[in-house]
Amino acid sequence: MVDLLLGLQWGDEGKGKIVDVLTKDYDIIARFQGGPNAGHTLEFNGIKHVLHTIPSGIFHKNAINIVGNGVVIDPVIFKKELDNLEKFNLDIAAKLFISRKAHLILPTHRLLDAASETAKGKAKIGSTLKGIGPTYMDKTGRNGMRVGDLEFDNWKDKYRSLANKHEGMIAYYNVDIQYDLKELEDEFCEGIEALKKLKFIDSEQYVFDAMAKGKKILAEGAQGSLLDIDFGTYPFVTSSNTTAAGACTGLGVAPGKIGRVLGIFKAYTTRVGSGPFPTELFDDDGQTMGRVGNEFGATTGRPRRCGWLDLVALKYAVQINGVTDLMMMKADVLSGFESIKVCTAYTYKGKKVEHLPYNIEGNNVVPVYTELKGWSKDLTTLTKASELPPALNAYIAFLEEQLEVPIKIVSVGPDRLQTIHR
Repeated sequence: MVDLLLGLQWGDEGKGKIVDVLTKDYDIIARFQGGPNAGHTLEFNGIKHVLHTIPSGIFHKNAINIVGNGVVIDPVIFKKELDNLEKFNLDIAAKLFISRKAHLILPTHRLLDAASETAKGKAKIGSTLKGIGPTYMDKTGRNGMRVGDLEFDNWKDKYRSLANKHEGMIAYYNVDIQYDLKELEDEFCEGIEALKKLKFIDSEQYVFDAMAKGKKILAEGAQGSLLDIDFGTYPFVTSSNTTAAGACTGLGVAPGKIGRVLGIFKAYTTRVGSGPFPTELFDDDGQTMGRVGNEFGATTGRPRRCGWLDLVALKYAVQINGVTDLMMMKADVLSGFESIKVCTAYTYKGKKVEHLPYNIEGNNVVPVYTELKGWSKDLTTLTKASELPPALNAYIAFLEEQLEVPIKIVSVGPDRLQTIHR
């Protein structure tokens, strides 16, 4: 069986930390979608680590890490990740395998991303400009270049043909994008050489064989369910399936082989970039959440928008993923609020609704709040569930009742030791 670990909001929920906490219980950690627009932050032994493509189990000596077929890989960023890991004396070649069916992000994909976003003007969607969207477009358009192509002598010809096509598309946008493609290509080729030092595998067969041997596998998602290309707040979404279904297509795992579905959410809500956000706060409370929670994107550095927990959206994510276990992150950030609000319904087109409607932009929805008592206790030094303040226990009980799924972990700080199991 394969267990899944997913973000249930707009990303940045803290998946990297939880994978790191849980890895000791698994033999294989497999990333199944997304690209280097993801930033998984781990903190232990006083050191902060930010991973973009490499699975979060890389720091555990006994875990095999797989970059699955649903992932898109930028060799330039991948090489930088590998370089950053060198000082930790990890046996990367023995621990990190790459799916032959994973698609490659070309330098011209990044340029296309920038040209497309610039051309949109005020209608831009808030792309990270990492080339993710154009790469997935080539994938679905059956033009893409894959990791397995690097094992053949003609891969440069394939690259040239695709890059030429992209340059024509960039010219079509007719925007001022300055670039030196020769310089970008030199960097790209260096990344390819670094990538080729790793083991390329038929990952679906590898995972199938591992399951047959009784190996424990954890599939790791990127971004969050509300950024899913089908079920997110379209068009302000990513270009892949971030929900549980994405693990099936992104690793080749049959639906019947999915075990536990571990859903991660913050005790409040954040969002990076553009798009609707019904519970967003523009007052001191929102600023406090951002400051105390250090809410800046791990990949982009952009400040995250902050707001109260949106239970309508969270319940929706729990349902579409079939979540079996919940994990609440950053409970410590809410310490000090006299009262805490939770959105339990929307007013949508003049009517009260408790499900996520088709369009939640602007004035279409107004959040309906339930107010709960806050707590003042500093949670960051707590180690046991019995030490949690009564108001936090009441908050947790309220969420469990609403979501009908148990909250198994409460995170009270960024370090792997600041994790309370319930």
